Amino acid sequence: MIVYKDVKKKYNDVTVVDDLNLTINDGEFVVLIGPSGCGKTTSLKMVNRLIEMNGGAIFIDDQNINDMDAVELRRKIGYVIQQIGLFPNMTIEENITVVPKLLKWSKEKRHKRAVELLNMVGMPYEENGHKYPNELSGGQQQRIGVLRALAAEPPIILMDEPFGALDPITRDNLQDELKTLQKKLKKTIVFVTHDMDEAVKMADKIVFMYDGKILQVASPEEMLKNPADPVIKNFLGKLSYTTSGEDLTCEDVMRKKVLTVPHTKKTLESINLMKHSQLNSVIVVDDDDKFMGVAGIKEIMKVGKPGESIEKVTEKNLKTVLINTNAKEAFDYLMESDKDFVVVLNRDKTVAGIITESSMTNALASVVWGDEE
Repeated sequence: MIVYKDVKKKYNDVTVVDDLNLTINDGEFVVLIGPSGCGKTTSLKMVNRLIEMNGGAIFIDDQNINDMDAVELRRKIGYVIQQIGLFPNMTIEENITVVPKLLKWSKEKRHKRAVELLNMVGMPYEENGHKYPNELSGGQQQRIGVLRALAAEPPIILMDEPFGALDPITRDNLQDELKTLQKKLKKTIVFVTHDMDEAVKMADKIVFMYDGKILQVASPEEMLKNPADPVIKNFLGKLSYTTSGEDLTCEDVMRKKVLTVPHTKKTLESINLMKHSQLNSVIVVDDDDKFMGVAGIKEIMKVGKPGESIEKVTEKNLKTVLINTNAKEAFDYLMESDKDFVVVLNRDKTVAGIITESSMTNALASVVWGDEE
């Protein structure tokens, strides 16, 4: 259990965290969220004393963290950040087992742990254990960052916007994997994000912060139904429950980060981009960046030839939606399609984003469907 008691943090005359009181129970997935500068990252980093508080106290299992050696404390708490920070001169196995080695685990025990963790996330040790970070995609590197935090079996994991730099589909996949791992391993996770979609999907409990204070602590459903402050309601925007979802447009729910390639891109180059982004298709655009179609890995492998342009295997007669299209209509298209996503276009036919099944259903399904009872 983590308990914040009247915790304060000031930089000169600026109060960043103001009398923070919060209890995080064992095994909970707690998300700290709020606008930039609200104090969420500072609150996270005070748990492992990367930032020292000016007042109050933080207790882990009834022990004041200020009474603990800072280095020993950090070795008992997993920590994952957006930048990942893998050691480029170490193999994947060596990266995963950095903390167990510092804790003087035997070589055999460290190896066993690396094998176990890699297999757990579908990256078999035989294929990946001896690779170096630059041989992995961004999503795979972030997986290793998570595994490294889990390696020494710490009861608490701190995560500071760990998936913020990833493409939408990879991010969705890693979110799912992390939730599965957390349920299986029963770890206490404190997770910082500025993305309410992510908070709703991941959290058991959401802590909304503003100007260094907590405005509301609630389950995702409770916060969506009953935001406790106008600031929260404004931050939630279209995510909050309404009597009808008819006013939602594709622009409200789409993922803006997408992988596009020019129609002149070669097939092998396109495959390599898909590999590094862990995608099975790319969106193809013309010389004016206007949407042409989608090229999938199956079609490329079936009829594509090395050296040919990706346009040769691009499926062009696909249904698309505009940013002002009703979101429910787009979701209906997606359910009828054999594709993983629906492409959203701006009015000038350039690509605005995509709508995936998970991006809709995880955070917005009840809004999109509205109250039909």
